[in-house]
Amino acid sequence: MELVCPAGTPATLRAAVLAGADSIYCGFRNETNARNFPGLNFSTEELAEGARFAHAHGKKVLVAINTFAQVDRVDLWRKAVDDAVASGADAIIAADIAVLDHVARNHEVRLHLSVQAAAATPEAIGFYAKAFGVRRVVLPRVLSVQEIAALNRQIDVETEAFVFGGLCVMVEGRCYLSSYATGKSPNLNGVCSPPEWVNYVEDGNGTTARLAGFAIDRYAPGEPAGYPTLCKGRFKAGDKTSYLFEDPVSLNAGSMLAGLKSAGVTALKIEGRQRGKGYVTEVVGAFRRAVDAVETGGDAIEIDRILAGMSEGGRQTAGAYRKTWR
Repeated sequence: MELVCPAGTPATLRAAVLAGADSIYCGFRNETNARNFPGLNFSTEELAEGARFAHAHGKKVLVAINTFAQVDRVDLWRKAVDDAVASGADAIIAADIAVLDHVARNHEVRLHLSVQAAAATPEAIGFYAKAFGVRRVVLPRVLSVQEIAALNRQIDVETEAFVFGGLCVMVEGRCYLSSYATGKSPNLNGVCSPPEWVNYVEDGNGTTARLAGFAIDRYAPGEPAGYPTLCKGRFKAGDKTSYLFEDPVSLNAGSMLAGLKSAGVTALKIEGRQRGKGYVTEVVGAFRRAVDAVETGGDAIEIDRILAGMSEGGRQTAGAYRKTWR
């Protein structure tokens, strides 16, 4: 199975290559990709240099142009596609029909359907494959292993499944919560909980994390404070204060790699383009060893234990793959 790993900067691209990634996915420094945070992403020159480095090591570069083109600015997304191809991209990851159409009509580059498209049925996937020549679909994080196996029996394209990193309770980036609070939507502007709207207020009772003026969470003195995303805040509903929408926890499907292989999954995706070199090196290295063990029929490594320190809130879940709910 192909190990697809994140890179938010040229340095993390190199780190992912050296740690054992088969493919590295990244995006441009604008609204065309769904990790449009300040200080992240690539210029066209940096992407070209990154592609040369990856190709010299026998690796591939996949460019995410996976937000939805805005009605009066479609040329920005078309230019991103053209620049990615000219820079040596091995595949374009896209969700918007206008972007997919531009790739299909003007380039011979391989086309992958982004998880942003939320395609999880044979009919939806078949449409994208027939209309645009999509070769691979990145599956939404709502399917069990059994459902993925059933899906793969009915489609003719490759499937890519997330195995580590952050989870999203919304329909893959179409977040009304972030849009409501800040006026910026992840699927249009490429950023969830924009950092310019984040602040922390300290007083005698501890720290309050706020997003656009909304109190997202309160932390006792000395308690580590998380990044204030609305979906992972603690709120009072009725008489109970809890993580109302989603617990701060990371997906780790490392123990399920053999099952995903049997289900026909082609590629395994690690989330985390907003993470640093240390995170990428450790997570990619651990999954490289785990994938190699599965592919050679060897003993599984204790990847849950190895990556416990890389997990959000120090907790891990198999997500929907095991379909267990509180």
